[in-house]
Amino acid sequence: MKKDKIVQFVCFETTLNLNLFTAQWDQYNTSANSQTDLTLQQSEKNGVFKYITQHRFENDEIQFAFTKPKKSSRVVEIGIKEKQAGGYSLIQSERKRDAESGESKVFVFFTDAPYGYDDYNKLTGKGKLNIYEAYYQNSKFAAILEYFVKTTAVASLVEQIKLNTSAEIGVYNECVL
Repeated sequence: MKKDKIVQFVCFETTLNLNLFTAQWDQYNTSANSQTDLTLQQSEKNGVFKYITQHRFENDEIQFAFTKPKKSSRVVEIGIKEKQAGGYSLIQSERKRDAESGESKVFVFFTDAPYGYDDYNKLTGKGKLNIYEAYYQNSKFAAILEYFVKTTAVASLVEQIKLNTSAEIGVYNECVL
């Protein structure tokens, strides 16, 4: 029997750069298997960094706890806003491996599922597109598109996506952990 692959998305917003963020992020990451198949992406605008982690699991192995332990009141807290986006099924997979050198990821976050994905598939050009749909009813988004495109083609793709939707769009680069 084939097991479903579930991808858990967690979003962070902070003023911490990658090195400082990963040191703090380790405090949140308490699940025994939460780093088994993990991708971390970063986006920066005006000194604010956004990070997205993708944790991949088989549907029967999810033991996901992602909380920050309490600190003593004498420890200075550095602000990291954490937002659980939920678990998603991969319904279209054109790229199984992470982004390559010179590539960026463009994520499109749909609150309501679009009526079909044909128009979005046509936008990839020479890029690749993975499509995720909410696995759980309490997932933050109905669907997430993950485009893998050459960094030089990002602006054009984002403009094309904006013509098709008012969904939230983010451009991210993968980070090495």
